[in-house]
Amino acid sequence: MPDEPTAAIGEDALPEPNPEHEETLAILRDSLGADAILDQAEVFGNLIVRITLASWARAAEVARDQLHCDYLSFISGIDWQPAPREGDDAGGDTSSPVQPTETTYGAAGSAGRFQVFAHVQSTSDHRALTLKTDVDEASPSVASWVAVYPGADWHERECWEMFGITFDGHPALRHLYLPSAFEGHPLRKDFPLLARVVKPWPGLVDVEAMPDVPETAEAATSGEASA
Repeated sequence: MPDEPTAAIGEDALPEPNPEHEETLAILRDSLGADAILDQAEVFGNLIVRITLASWARAAEVARDQLHCDYLSFISGIDWQPAPREGDDAGGDTSSPVQPTETTYGAAGSAGRFQVFAHVQSTSDHRALTLKTDVDEASPSVASWVAVYPGADWHERECWEMFGITFDGHPALRHLYLPSAFEGHPLRKDFPLLARVVKPWPGLVDVEAMPDVPETAEAATSGEASA
C-alpha cells in the first residue's frame, strides 16, 4: 500500500493560525479600523499587536468591552536604543546574551526608539493580549488608560518617571520612587549609570567593617573564630 502524502516541512511551511488570535484580530480590525493595526506577532503563544498612536485610547475600550479583558496586568515603556559603552565596558560584553550595539526591534516591530505597551487579560474568557504603540522620541506622549482601567494609574506614573513618556489625561502624574527634583529618566538607555563610570562593571566587592564595630574588636572576633 503506497504511503500517504505528507505535508512538506521547511522554511515555507507556516504554522496553523490560532483561532482565538484570529478572533481577537478581527475584533480589533472591526473596532479600530484595518489601518490602525500596523503589525502583529505571536511570541510563546502570546499575541502582540502594534497599533497606531491615534487608536491607543480606543483600544483600551475595545479590550475591556469587546474582548472582555477585565484585568490590566501592566503598562510600561521600551527604549530600543542600545546602551552606550563606557570605561572597561567598551572593551567587551560578558553578559549573556550579549547586549546589542545597533538598534534592533522586538516582536511586531517599531517605528523608532520609544514604545508604550500594555498587557490585558480576561478572567472569564482566559484571553490575553499585548498592545504596543510607537511614541515620538522628541516629545513622547500617549493617551492615558486610567479612565478605562483605573489600575493603569501607577503603571503610567512609573512609565512617565522612568522613561519620560507623558500620559495625556492622567489625573495626577507625579513621582513614585524618585525625589520631585530628580533630573533624568533612569530606564532610558542613555541615562548615565554612575557606578559603571566610577569602576568597571560588575565592580569589585569592597570589604568594609560593620557599622559601629571598632576594627580592634572585629579583629579579635575574627581571631577567636579562626582558633
